[in-house]
Amino acid sequence: MGKKQWPLYVMITVFAAYWVFMAISPTDRMQWLMENILLVSVVLVLLFTYKRFRFSQLSYLFIFIFLCFHTYGAHYTYQGTPFDVWLKEAFHTHRSYYDRVVHLLFGLLWAYPAREWLTRAGGMRGFWSYAMPVAVVFGFSSFFEIIEMGAAYVAGQAGQEYVGMQGDVFDSEKDMGLGLIGALIAMMLLGWKRKHGETKLAR
Repeated sequence: MGKKQWPLYVMITVFAAYWVFMAISPTDRMQWLMENILLVSVVLVLLFTYKRFRFSQLSYLFIFIFLCFHTYGAHYTYQGTPFDVWLKEAFHTHRSYYDRVVHLLFGLLWAYPAREWLTRAGGMRGFWSYAMPVAVVFGFSSFFEIIEMGAAYVAGQAGQEYVGMQGDVFDSEKDMGLGLIGALIAMMLLGWKRKHGETKLAR
């Protein structure tokens, strides 16, 4: 890493310290371990592919924010975060909604890195450079739901708590839908911003 990469140094240092702190006495150690399998996998992929492909600082920032939200949910379990405790007390909700928030954030925050990879490594341009990141995010959302289903089948009660259906038979579909909506919003905002910027330059 060069001097220009100092923001990435900061993000790595902050996240490492945050992750270690949140790894201390989680609410449910088994769920924490299950939630961190994918997190560790993502970090390892980013680490071992860094020399071949480096994302922009903005993409790393989006990834950093998402991983922080995920780590928070893993510590408290997605069904028992302080956010949900407050939500239930303030609005008398019966369901924990933190998992819904994170699924939406997955679409919002991962669509831009996905587009960056597709445009720089894959040479994608035009309409498809906005449509394909949405498809990629939706595909990963669906893949994650399949992993959850497998975990629920193999791990029994612990797996069912990991899935976090909370009595909603359409939980998986709603989670995937929120990821899709988040990605669509991210790409529409990016498209609008770039078109608006090009219009200004043309004046």
